[in-house]
Order: sequence, then C-alpha cells, then structure tokens
Amino acid sequence: MSPEDLPHDLQDGLIAVGEAARDLREPWWIFGGAAMALYGLADIHVPDIDVLCAPRDARSLLGTLGGVVIPDPGEGLFRSAVFGRAPDQPILVEVMADLETRDGGDWTPVAFGSRRRVFVEDTPLFVPDIRDHIALYRLFGRPKDLARVEQLERLIA
Repeated sequence: MSPEDLPHDLQDGLIAVGEAARDLREPWWIFGGAAMALYGLADIHVPDIDVLCAPRDARSLLGTLGGVVIPDPGEGLFRSAVFGRAPDQPILVEVMADLETRDGGDWTPVAFGSRRRVFVEDTPLFVPDIRDHIALYRLFGRPKDLARVEQLERLIA
C-alpha cells in the first residue's frame, strides 16, 4: 500500500501531524499502527496516530493540534513524562514524550535508533526502521504486539 492508498482520515491526520511538527526542535517519530500502514501493510486497522517526541516538543505539538496534556498515572505497562491526545483531528493523535514500558519490575525507556523519512503527499513524516519497530513490539510483549512482529517480519523477509 502506498501513502496515496491510505484511508482518507489517516492520510489527513498524518498530514496534520507532519505540518504541525515542522518546527519541532528534536527528532520525532510516528510509530504503532500508523507507521505500519506507512510501511505498506494493508491488512491493519489504524485507530490513531502515535507520536514519540521530546517533552517540550510534545507540549508544542499538542498545542498546535488542539490537543491536551493528560496526567499519566504511571501505572500499567506504559508511562510518559508527557502524554496527550488531540481528538479533534481527522483521526485521534496520541503524543508521548520520554515513553517507558514496564519490563518486569523495572521501567525501560522506549527509544528508536533509526529515523526514516516518508511522505504523504508532500508532507514529510518520520518512522523508525522496521527492525526498530519489531524490537519495540517484542519489548512490549503483549499478544497483539507479538502479532504485529509477525506482520512486520513478513515485510523484511
């Protein structure tokens, strides 16, 4: 699937994120289902756009997108220094900064070592390399994440 084949709400949401992120100071990434669609996977449902960035940039991006910061209780599998949602975009956008995942009793930072530029129309977006994304899903370890590992591995096989 090419970016032109993405559902219109996803295309429009990605363009909104890319345009809002043009002036961010630090590297940022789209990850999760939206990134998987940008890699070319056609058989997935994308309910939202997940963005990982620096704390200052997260607040700026949320402000530009009309979103709000939501206090993170730091419970469960994930926590973020900044977490927020922009629900009034064509598709829900969730922005995270300094994301960590629980690994046993410890918290492990979520970070990507790669950054690949892709375009929707003329709007630049950034996604991690597929292998980085696979490592992330393995770290998360939930059944739905392991199913995504299989989907992504088929793309690079």
